[in-house]
Amino acid sequence: MSNNSKNLLIVFVKNLIPGHVKTRLAKDIGIDGALDVYKFLVEHTYEITKELEFDKAVFYSEYVEIEDIWDTDEYKLLIQKGPDLGDRMLNAFKHGFDKGYEKVVIVGTDCFELKTEHIEEAFDQLSEHDVVIGPASDGGYYMIGMNKLYPQLFHDKKYSHENVLKDVLTEIGQMNADFHLLPELNDIDTFQDLKDSDIDFEFVSPEDEDA
Repeated sequence: MSNNSKNLLIVFVKNLIPGHVKTRLAKDIGIDGALDVYKFLVEHTYEITKELEFDKAVFYSEYVEIEDIWDTDEYKLLIQKGPDLGDRMLNAFKHGFDKGYEKVVIVGTDCFELKTEHIEEAFDQLSEHDVVIGPASDGGYYMIGMNKLYPQLFHDKKYSHENVLKDVLTEIGQMNADFHLLPELNDIDTFQDLKDSDIDFEFVSPEDEDA
């Protein structure tokens, strides 16, 4: 932990394995196209986080990439642990608080609309609120942060469905904790999400890819 930081930003990334990223998107634009989009989103996440002065860690889904864009002088490289996304996020938060951080925020790498200011706002709001959440337009969330560990927010949660955010907010209410909502943003999970975004790509169709 750096002397001037009690804040930890965690970035959850998937390893760049063809066929393992953006699988819903791949149905429309092919495996290679989906991988290109995910690479682009990861690079975007790097660009908006690299200048932040918080301590930062990248948690990979499978294994630590030896050579990729994450600068090891700026980011600690670790591996997600747990059988599902909820367990993996819980273990990542636990890691941060066990290291002595006072505010921990996790962001994913699916949101092209995410800006540096959203992350700064999350840490600022954790001085006044127990939990911060960045709602995604599909009913999930692109960011979650807290100033102490709330394990129940990750137990028995179904991800990738439209009630994820609603379930978490209900849980927060039952804990008598308070929360701050960041602006709603659009995750890129489907071809429609991609078309609705400002990302400009030319894709090979799955039919052409198989040719």
